[in-house]
Amino acid sequence: MSLKFAIGDLTIHRIIEQETTFLPALDLLPALTPDLLATNRPWMREAGALDGDDVLILCFQSYIVRTPHHTILVDSCIGNDKPRPLRPKWNMKTDNTYMRGLAVAGFSVGDIDFVMCTHLHVDHVGWNTRLEDGRWVPTFPNARYVFGKAEFDYWTEQNAKTPVPPFGDSVLPVVEAQRAEIVGNDYEIGDHVRILPTPGHTPGHVGFAFGRGGDDAVFSGDLMHSPLQARYPHLSAKFDVDQAQAAATRRHFLERYCDTDTLCCTAHFPSPSTGKIRRLGDGFSCEAVAS
Repeated sequence: MSLKFAIGDLTIHRIIEQETTFLPALDLLPALTPDLLATNRPWMREAGALDGDDVLILCFQSYIVRTPHHTILVDSCIGNDKPRPLRPKWNMKTDNTYMRGLAVAGFSVGDIDFVMCTHLHVDHVGWNTRLEDGRWVPTFPNARYVFGKAEFDYWTEQNAKTPVPPFGDSVLPVVEAQRAEIVGNDYEIGDHVRILPTPGHTPGHVGFAFGRGGDDAVFSGDLMHSPLQARYPHLSAKFDVDQAQAAATRRHFLERYCDTDTLCCTAHFPSPSTGKIRRLGDGFSCEAVAS
């Protein structure tokens, strides 16, 4: 299994924290019917996206992109020492899988120039911080952390009503350490990195496009969780704040990159998680690219 890709003048590494069963397909995707699941069961199982009990298999990972000028980490995964009682596999984790993955890829925490979050859900911000002497400090001490303003404002408002643990332990400490950049949808880093507004999963969800003069690679975040949603873009996840908007955004994204050479780097598809978008009937397929 390749964890490194070269495209254009970019080098992309995958840092996998967990690749594991998550939720039953019929639970995560409320519009999925038993008949539609049965039709797609064979190829989903062959792709490693569905287990024998019809539970979806998801990958939880970060991407590290080296441009000619910067080293950028996209989405910081689950994290250690975080109280996540609703998710036993994530709760108070103490393993070294993520840090070992960084080291194997040839990176230290000090090498990261930017951490960019597609959105501020628990499994995309976890390694933003780590526990040091009883307090949360930025894991990547030299990085600027990029949060979309619409997303940050949404979670600030939610957190004011009822405390949101990942926001409190993995986002606010970065802001307090003055390492955060709260940015609009016109934000760019040099001539290599651009924001793609992709609302629906959360109000301020964004993707990121990388490449000089074109989109060599695009990072889709939670625009889609499973290859089944590429095949059937109307299938929104139960965690999508606006399921109709998420479906429209997903189809627009897939149309935009369909039959191009852009490498689509998904957050949660099973390994290799990356591929080229191709048309398939009324929907699409993310044709795996493993190296």
